[in-house]
Amino acid sequence: MTTLRPIMQRNYAIDFIKFFAILAVVIIHTFPGNDQIGYFVLDNLSRFAVPFFFVASGYLFSLKVSDNPQSFAYFKKYVTKILKIYVSWLLFYASYDVIRILLKDENVKAELIKYKENLTVLNLLYYGQGTSGYQLWFVISLVWSIVILYLFYRLKKVRLLLVIAFCFNLLGLFGQSYSVFDELPVSTTRAALYISLFYTVMGFWLALVQTWQKYTARTYFYLFCIFTILQVLEGLWLQKGLDSQHGEYFFSTIFLTLLLFLYALRSPDLGKGLFITKIGGNSLGIYAIHVFFIDMVDILFEKIGLEDSTHNLLQNLVDTFLVFVLSYVAYNLIQSVKDVYKNKT
Repeated sequence: MTTLRPIMQRNYAIDFIKFFAILAVVIIHTFPGNDQIGYFVLDNLSRFAVPFFFVASGYLFSLKVSDNPQSFAYFKKYVTKILKIYVSWLLFYASYDVIRILLKDENVKAELIKYKENLTVLNLLYYGQGTSGYQLWFVISLVWSIVILYLFYRLKKVRLLLVIAFCFNLLGLFGQSYSVFDELPVSTTRAALYISLFYTVMGFWLALVQTWQKYTARTYFYLFCIFTILQVLEGLWLQKGLDSQHGEYFFSTIFLTLLLFLYALRSPDLGKGLFITKIGGNSLGIYAIHVFFIDMVDILFEKIGLEDSTHNLLQNLVDTFLVFVLSYVAYNLIQSVKDVYKNKT
């Protein structure tokens, strides 16, 4: 006889915060460099986004597999789904890149050869690099993180993995802004081992423990605000004070991400019924397609005589708004076409 698992209450706050997270990702990719203090602070404040996505993915995955006799079947289904998304968008961006190269008037053959050289097995299957879809590193990193996480879950060693992943996350800091102290000899730390694994395992672990319930949502929110300020100060110290490399995440990011997610867990009805919560639920689709629309909007701006990456706040806001809206509309259109096709078949 099969034991029915209890139905978990839906947490609207996760999708509500995902809206601001995907908006933050678009801001990071559309706003200009952070040489001016205002742009630097905005970039720094937006760095909670990707870690939050990983934590949410790990948490929701844990709810599905923990104490589930069919956990392996779900694991295979989940990984297959994410891989399909990754391969589909990888082919999309590769096709887009080739078309752009072919439309050039000169050195087409040389450009194609150069482009092909970047399509290495390591780039495609681990780093998510090689095409203009640079943001796809998130998707393939999530796949690797889930695979490693599930293996340790079956071995009943999730706590050990959390410690190991935490150490690698700290090590990854020395491949970015902390390299001013001692540089980690790797090409990039934007990969599963240094970023996604730790945050995905963190989310998984939060679903297993219940000690966080002893504190209120307000407490977690206030602590989140404190560590957000500390992250800005940490970034200023490293990049403006010590002239370090640009940092995509910091030591403070660990705590502010944890506290923000705990705030979401303690506020499950936050954002219920709001349109932006619905948008947050489609964040992965917006994430996958938005880089394409960044190019499209840049081409539009160029055609009407506006320069790329200027420090014109109004233009930056229009750029972000156009990319975000076009990405959301396009993704929903794609989903509608898919639904029509499924109904016909």
